Amino acid sequence: MKVIVCGAGQVGFNIARHLAMENNDITVIDQDEERIRTVNDTMDATGIIGHASQPDVLIKAGIESADMIIAVTYADEVNMVACQVAHSLFDVPMKIARIRQQSYLDPSWANLFSRDHLPIDVIISPEREVARAVSRRLEVPGAFEIIPLAEDRVKLIGVRCKENCPLINTPLRQLTKLFPDLNIVITGIMRGNTSIVPNGDDQMLAGDEVYFVVDSSQVGRIMTAFGEDHSEARRLVIFGGGNIGLFLAKEIEQNYPWVNAKLIEHNKERAQKLASTLNNTIVLNGSVLDPEIQEEANVTLTETVVAVTDDDETNILSSLLAKRNGCQRVITLVNQPVYEPLIASLGVDVVVNPRHITVSTILQHVRRGRIHSVHTLREGFGELIEAEALETSELVGKPLRDIKMPAGVMLGTVVRGEEVFAPHGDTIIQAKDRIILFAEPKAIRKVEKMFAVQLEYF
Repeated sequence: MKVIVCGAGQVGFNIARHLAMENNDITVIDQDEERIRTVNDTMDATGIIGHASQPDVLIKAGIESADMIIAVTYADEVNMVACQVAHSLFDVPMKIARIRQQSYLDPSWANLFSRDHLPIDVIISPEREVARAVSRRLEVPGAFEIIPLAEDRVKLIGVRCKENCPLINTPLRQLTKLFPDLNIVITGIMRGNTSIVPNGDDQMLAGDEVYFVVDSSQVGRIMTAFGEDHSEARRLVIFGGGNIGLFLAKEIEQNYPWVNAKLIEHNKERAQKLASTLNNTIVLNGSVLDPEIQEEANVTLTETVVAVTDDDETNILSSLLAKRNGCQRVITLVNQPVYEPLIASLGVDVVVNPRHITVSTILQHVRRGRIHSVHTLREGFGELIEAEALETSELVGKPLRDIKMPAGVMLGTVVRGEEVFAPHGDTIIQAKDRIILFAEPKAIRKVEKMFAVQLEYF
């Protein structure tokens, strides 16, 4: 597949790197010479210096034969014009644009992005995606990751094993004996910087970050089994009143009305605007690093603090200050990947990376075959994939033990109608089954092929 990526910032660079690793034909456009040099030096992709919405630059990038354009520059207008040019002049089939300015996304102007006006097939709003991701993490205290799948009948959950976790040092194959009525499959383990696709003989150790897929109705029971028996937060403080903080506060007001929410914003005019926009959220004006402001927000008695300012260092330091002041749990937004391995050891409970979230959202529109959703779990670890098995798929019609699965693939859950179950060797996949699986980067192409639409399907 030939893909043109407009913008070589964090999101554009990582999308290009993901797709280049899978042998796609990738060209990246950016005005910054140093970024383009990094693209050319570090990945199997072509970097071009230029303005991403200009037709002559797009022609140089090979737009005339492109299957897709992904416009993720920092300027919304450049992204929109790039998609318009790709459609009007070059008839590119798929156009994806990142739009950050929320006035463009007002439902009143939904017709703006139709094929007759600005023909964008998929709009990505990082701020909204991040706010939703944070609100999901509030639902299951004790989890650092939570992703709904198959219309929320299944969830992927990430848990950090503590010393008191009852399940550590137990071979995974014994979990089915310990919990015979629970639909849970451990799909991946991060041990330090090492990723593991586990087999039945592997064990979870203290300090491991464990990813598992579970029936949504059984989340409470399995979290208790992991030693994480927490109730939902009823007191919440949001650090930062930018777009993410605003969306999160709105999400809380709309979907969690029992939560007592407060928000701290350092800019006085912005704080006044937030106070007039939000209905049930108390807005305080001041620095999140000011102990007196944290005391005024009653952080000491708060179950969860969410730090989502536009500065990584402020988020990290304010989170640690909140922890020291007695807050039970902190969720911290971090953009720079260099900080991610460090801050868990500092006491931060949950790290939210906007780049991973945005990349995951884009990837589900890039993947081939009958793939419904894709979620990048962490850097270099792999992807959680939700796909539909077609009649022509090699998975269908014979026991799983007779199918040679690609190395680095772990089947998690099968959803068949209203039934949710963990697959075993004698399981026979049927057409239209929804399969939840984990795939290491090296296996993703093979997974796409497994779920590809064959000619005989039509």
